[in-house]
Amino acid sequence: LSFRLYIAGMSTAVAAPLKPAKGVEPTDQKLNRIRVTLTSRNVRNLEKVCADLVRVAKEKKLRVKGPARMPTKVLKITTRKSPCGNGSKTWDRFEMRIHKRVIDLLSPQEIVKQITSINIEPGVDVEIMMDVEH
Repeated sequence: LSFRLYIAGMSTAVAAPLKPAKGVEPTDQKLNRIRVTLTSRNVRNLEKVCADLVRVAKEKKLRVKGPARMPTKVLKITTRKSPCGNGSKTWDRFEMRIHKRVIDLLSPQEIVKQITSINIEPGVDVEIMMDVEH
């Protein structure tokens, strides 16, 4: 279980402003674009954390985009079975799959801590990036 929090200032790229979600009144609070990146080797745990995060964000009436599924990284290692190099030429092939999901939120800064206080399954890494809006 690990958290990383990045706070970025205004970016130089021009992005179209996000419209408020239906049924949500615009407020005078500063809104933050929050990008939550979840990575794990276990898909079930990853999907459960994504569903919980989206459910809590929708209960708070926030604008939610995602979870967007990023390409799975497949790390492969091929090694000889024999420790000394003698014997038949047999090989072991090991692979580890790393799954990644991205969820974008638009919310005030005070609500970020409430959203991320959900129960996070073991083996799921959470990375949070915040970008301040006008």
